[in-house]
Amino acid sequence: MEASRSPAGGPSPNHDPNPNPNPNPNSIASSLPLWPTIDGPLGLSEEDAAGYARRFYQFGFALLPWLWAVNCFYFWPVLAHKRSFPQIRRYVFRSAIGFSVFSAVLCAWALTFAIGGEGLFGSVWNQLVMYNLADKWGLTGWD
Repeated sequence: MEASRSPAGGPSPNHDPNPNPNPNPNSIASSLPLWPTIDGPLGLSEEDAAGYARRFYQFGFALLPWLWAVNCFYFWPVLAHKRSFPQIRRYVFRSAIGFSVFSAVLCAWALTFAIGGEGLFGSVWNQLVMYNLADKWGLTGWD
């Protein structure tokens, strides 16, 4: 305690009570992420990240929409901050929209079959369900 005081008895001029080097804690510069990926400095450079984000977005259209979820997770800092990495953000934001639409359609489809069943589809139900295909084609092995 004595070492932090100046000879006049006041606090030392070298002691800074606010260790934050940014004098304005609410500035935009302090809220922007430094890295585009969730793994921080171990992740990709900005140029490589833009390439990966673009590929994940494009391959999501090739019936691999789970890549859109991976894109959103991996580039979460870009998705969470509106003003960061604009060349990456457009792919990540579009991936989030695509995965949301895919999830809504998948849930609607699953709930239609789970809740509706034969009562909703009537006689067509036996042609739609997969569990009677083995019986239909004689693959069960029993008569």
